[in-house]
Amino acid sequence: MAKQTARFNGDDASQHINILGNGTKVKGDIISNGDIRIDGEMVGNLATKGKLVVGNSGKIQGEVQASSIEVSGFINGKVTAAELLNMKATAKIEGDIVAGKLAVEPGAVFTGTCSMGAPKPVHETETKK
Repeated sequence: MAKQTARFNGDDASQHINILGNGTKVKGDIISNGDIRIDGEMVGNLATKGKLVVGNSGKIQGEVQASSIEVSGFINGKVTAAELLNMKATAKIEGDIVAGKLAVEPGAVFTGTCSMGAPKPVHETETKK
């Protein structure tokens, strides 16, 4: 019981799931440690240490960063997935993609560049300048 109480008091924010429901529109940036599901519309940047799911009706206009991302809806902006970006058949992304791994179902569409693999450490990119 103590573990549940701590969780609901916000001590373990990584266990919470944040949901933006269908029909809801948000303007502004979102920063989270937990998982996020977007079924509504968002204009702004989104960053989470958890997983991001953009449902069929989900629309994001802005930069997106997460450990893993599953897209069934629409994103207009740069998408960065540290681990896996999974584009479902109904997904549409307009913007550059940076992902550790990329899975694309037939029917998914993206316009932009795609870079895969682990990002280079900061010291490597600064040394080459």
